[in-house]
Amino acid sequence: MSTLTPLAPSGHPVLRPGEDEHSASAPAQGLGRRPPLLQWAALLALSILLAGLMELAGIPAALLMGPMVAGAIVGLNGGSIRLPRLLVFCSQALIGTLIAGSINAGIVTTFLGNWPLFLGVVVCVITMSTLSGYLISRLNILPGTTAIWGCSAGAATTMMVMAEAYGADARLVAFMQYLRVVFVAGAAALVARFWVGIDSAAPAIVWFPPIEPLSLAQTLLIALFAGLLGWRLRIPAGVLLLPFLFGGLMSISGLVTIHLPEWLLAISYALLGWNIGLGFTRRILSHARRVLLPTVASILVLMAISGGLAYLLTRTAGIDPLTAYLATSPGGMDSIAIIAADSDVDIAFVMALQTARLLLVTAIGPALARFVATRSGRTPPVT
Repeated sequence: MSTLTPLAPSGHPVLRPGEDEHSASAPAQGLGRRPPLLQWAALLALSILLAGLMELAGIPAALLMGPMVAGAIVGLNGGSIRLPRLLVFCSQALIGTLIAGSINAGIVTTFLGNWPLFLGVVVCVITMSTLSGYLISRLNILPGTTAIWGCSAGAATTMMVMAEAYGADARLVAFMQYLRVVFVAGAAALVARFWVGIDSAAPAIVWFPPIEPLSLAQTLLIALFAGLLGWRLRIPAGVLLLPFLFGGLMSISGLVTIHLPEWLLAISYALLGWNIGLGFTRRILSHARRVLLPTVASILVLMAISGGLAYLLTRTAGIDPLTAYLATSPGGMDSIAIIAADSDVDIAFVMALQTARLLLVTAIGPALARFVATRSGRTPPVT
């Protein structure tokens, strides 16, 4: 799932956690009464503290997880600051090119040699997420078709646009999609640290390494060009996906050496974490309070199923546990990419399976959700 602020066909942003048509006129609470500069300072300080503690604990992607938790704390305490969409675009494009630098020709071999396995895993994840949404909808736990769109394992932007077309509660759909990203990213980081047993000391981070001007310029150009192309074409997760694919092709061909300094990556990770975390506010939690437990339960069930699929991969295909778990994680492709890049895994396998899931969900997800919404007895509005 992409964490971009989605756009409706009209070009206006689709509501995300913490936003509604009355947000601008809502009275400020807690941190929201403080000047924005003070809010940003508090967010930055808290992010540095949490990221540092997580780094000491050996949790992968601490530079993502720390700001994500800090953003949620600020948001839940009334913070009113939000990231400009342009900064989110830039962070995703840079993360896409980062992963491109880790890809080699083996990703094509991996994909072609395991496509039946990939297809089976992806179909299982999509089937179970759709079934989960159908059951929640039939039980009338969530209004209308909200559960069907909210439980979709990916293509979040498309699902939120479709949800509005069906008269579903876009705020709840956004909340369910973003909450799953938080759960999946957190679980993946904890699995990498504790379950798989990555306990060796991480190498010291070189924040300001020698810069190769030509390689850095080429890398930034790829990120800019491919990211803009993905945004203009409205490809789901395109701002991340196209820099990843285009940069990977350029890197494999030897035309470009991907080079991004650590300080720039840290900024990108923090921006992505803030974008996710700041979306969780008192307003959206109050709105979603009645359905919070069913939503969490559906997320945990989907994660458990994905964990079972990961176990099957380790037993049948000889894939190491962490690679299998990250590859089958349902959603949050950018977050999973960061965790994979920060862990000792087969990143080609992880990204090949994640890309296959995204493409298949994008291709059949909306039609499948529309079919299930109709079968559930929720008739779409006449347009």
